[in-house]
Amino acid sequence: MQELIDRIRTLEAKSQVLEPSENLRNEELSRVANYANAFLNGLAESKTFVFSEEMPDRFDITGQPRSIEEILSIYKQEIAEKGINAASGGHLGYIPGGGIFASALGDFLADVTNEYAGIFYASPGAVAVETALIDWIKNLFSYPSEAVGNLASGGSIANLIALAAARDKHGIKGDRIIKSVAYLSAQTHHCVTKALRIIGLEDLVLRTLPIDGRSRIRTDALTESIRKDRELGLNPFLVVGSAGTTDTGAVDPLFEIGTICKEENLWFHVDAAYGGFFILAASVQTLFKGIELSDSLVVDPHKGLFLPYGIGAVIVKDRDAVFHSNRAGADYMQDAFKDDLPVNPSDLGPELTKHFRGMRMWLPLQLYGTGPFAACLEEKLALTKYIRIKLGDLGFNLGPEPDLSVTYFWMDWGAESDAFNRHLLKLIHDDGSSYFSSTLIEGKFVIRSAILSFRTRIGSVDRAIALISDCLAKTRKHFDKTS
Repeated sequence: MQELIDRIRTLEAKSQVLEPSENLRNEELSRVANYANAFLNGLAESKTFVFSEEMPDRFDITGQPRSIEEILSIYKQEIAEKGINAASGGHLGYIPGGGIFASALGDFLADVTNEYAGIFYASPGAVAVETALIDWIKNLFSYPSEAVGNLASGGSIANLIALAAARDKHGIKGDRIIKSVAYLSAQTHHCVTKALRIIGLEDLVLRTLPIDGRSRIRTDALTESIRKDRELGLNPFLVVGSAGTTDTGAVDPLFEIGTICKEENLWFHVDAAYGGFFILAASVQTLFKGIELSDSLVVDPHKGLFLPYGIGAVIVKDRDAVFHSNRAGADYMQDAFKDDLPVNPSDLGPELTKHFRGMRMWLPLQLYGTGPFAACLEEKLALTKYIRIKLGDLGFNLGPEPDLSVTYFWMDWGAESDAFNRHLLKLIHDDGSSYFSSTLIEGKFVIRSAILSFRTRIGSVDRAIALISDCLAKTRKHFDKTS
């Protein structure tokens, strides 16, 4: 026995490094805080995009310890200074995860106390926080109190949870799959069709509905398609609408779609991952009329509430359908699963091991209230109008007025328009001080602006316009020479 005790003591001494002293904790916190402050203070002058084709090779796990200074140096050089700087106000290319500082404090607390947010029994407080956040979202979108919801890792898993509930509510399995129909548009985010594959509905009949000139689903086409499919002996069961499309910032006619779905007994799902929290902005609230008619809804706090990547919310009216998809138990968990306890988040999504991601949302909402978030969203809508005016002054063609904060533009250069705009975007990327992306609209190459970072201010847009103007002059010169 003594030999065993001696061995345990030896191992304990070696593993003690995993529990640093308070002095060492303070020292390491100080160094990380100094780096974080230097990063944030330097954002205005930092590049927004630095492209690197080479995979960094400084991350190998050698088994040997490194100093915190060396680790921070590697982080700075190989992670923070390469690729798209999502923390930058010059990030106008994709819908960003914001990264407000208060969320980092929330994550720090959640990680230090290491709360497990999957089961009420394990952490009543963590589950209560996430329940309060879901209740707030339900109220925001006028969902009934008996609806259920979950904080997932993002819109992809949130959409998967909602679509699995729709599948189970309508009994879409076995031979019924190939005869069942889901309706969406060409602007529906690709995570929806990916989720349908994952949940076993790859062989569904998918109808891509036509859209109007502002990228919104045409409800007349939806009604006609449902009628024709019923005549063919098919089983229409699902319509997916968007409250903020990724390509064009469009909001589908939610009230009309919701009314059709109620009349036809179809599940109406709304993907509002990007645009949902714009409901906080008074100037566009009317766009969301009818969203309360949906059966399920997805919204991403890491987009419209400017939180760091990794938090998406789903709410579903039919709790039994969600339980059918996700509820499971095991003998070893018999102490935790009791009928008289509140609903467990693990019963509302695929995650059993569930990080306490709610703190990154709850802490900022408690610290700031909702007013600054609403103001920031209104600011992004105004900046979208501003950048469109500035782009028009430079001679760009503009896509239709967007419902929200995503828009697109291109320079007409005749038969070489696609090549011209590709070259222009390459010069913008090579510079890297601001970042835009591209997409295809009806097969045409266009440049896309997505304004949602809380750090994107009017100065950020002015710098981006100056960059575009400079690159435009160079592109014109290049094409004048080659024509």
